[in-house]
Amino acid sequence: MSVPILQPGTGPLPGDHYLPSRPDTVLWGRLPCETDAAVLRIQPGETVTIDTVSHEGILEDQGKDPRAYFGGHGVADDDVLTDAVEIAASLSRDPAADGPHVVTGPIHVAGAEPGDLLKITVVELALRAPYGVISNRHGKGALVGELPRAEGNVSVFAPVEERDGTLCGVLPVVEGGERIVAFPLAPFLGTMGVAVAGSERPHSVPPGIHGGNIDINLMTEGASLYLPVQVAGALAYVGDPHFAQGDGEVALTALEAPLRATLRFDVVPREEARRAFGAVSGPLVRTDEYLVPTGMDPDLNVAMRACVRAAIDLIQARWGLDEHLAYAYLSAATDFDISQVVDIVCGVHARIREADFAEVDRG
Repeated sequence: MSVPILQPGTGPLPGDHYLPSRPDTVLWGRLPCETDAAVLRIQPGETVTIDTVSHEGILEDQGKDPRAYFGGHGVADDDVLTDAVEIAASLSRDPAADGPHVVTGPIHVAGAEPGDLLKITVVELALRAPYGVISNRHGKGALVGELPRAEGNVSVFAPVEERDGTLCGVLPVVEGGERIVAFPLAPFLGTMGVAVAGSERPHSVPPGIHGGNIDINLMTEGASLYLPVQVAGALAYVGDPHFAQGDGEVALTALEAPLRATLRFDVVPREEARRAFGAVSGPLVRTDEYLVPTGMDPDLNVAMRACVRAAIDLIQARWGLDEHLAYAYLSAATDFDISQVVDIVCGVHARIREADFAEVDRG
């Protein structure tokens, strides 16, 4: 089970459209806003295959030269993605003012208007390379001031290897040792969002009602993300590809690595959205098992309370439970997970099992 190198435009491109990551189709460290021109225009229901680029390996503390950085870890020159090389060579950012993420888009979805929901479904995620990076930087992560202990930032190179028929990220027990610690991959896009109103591009790190860097690891193949549309055409974008991430993302990053993502974009009109979910005021995830409302705030406790309120509102709107009964159900049957604690704005998401309400008559 080998992982082929998916250079831009090579190999299967299953979407109705193909969107590469080039200097003219990406932003580095900022998210699109209303005044940004679309790099692609599509109809609702169409799919787009997007070659996403990871920021790890192109950042300034790694030399801003992915060929040299990955070559130093034994990656052959031909196995370094050329779009990452081009972006690192052609674009720049202000590390003190901008985020690290390379974001591809925006994509204009015909007919999307404020008040609607944009539904982004993850059709397929293909690994573009058999390696990635996990980083911990000073002043960031869950243990600020404790880790990293060394003077410099820490970036851990993690190859992908097959173990018992499963693709895994592998790590050594000690630096430079044999890679015998293995964890399974569960790829997803950490950043999926819609443009905000106005002419100011948001920082790429903190998530919000527009989505952005939500880092919810349930967004694997088959999952859908619903986002309140902020501007005409939605102006959607994606980035921050991950091969694997634990809830919390405590060190700062996940196993950051490039993905070829095929996504379907649908528009849910305002009234249909209200009938299905009530008033959606932030990102809402749906998997084959769960409806997943979110709560976000710089204070994790506040984010938790916001998620509980969003979950109660969703249960009342969708299934009609009395408020106290919805609250009781959540306490007995729903897990509230910490999405991440490292993105300036903390995230909490709730896993509401839809099968529990199978007997409820929704009218």
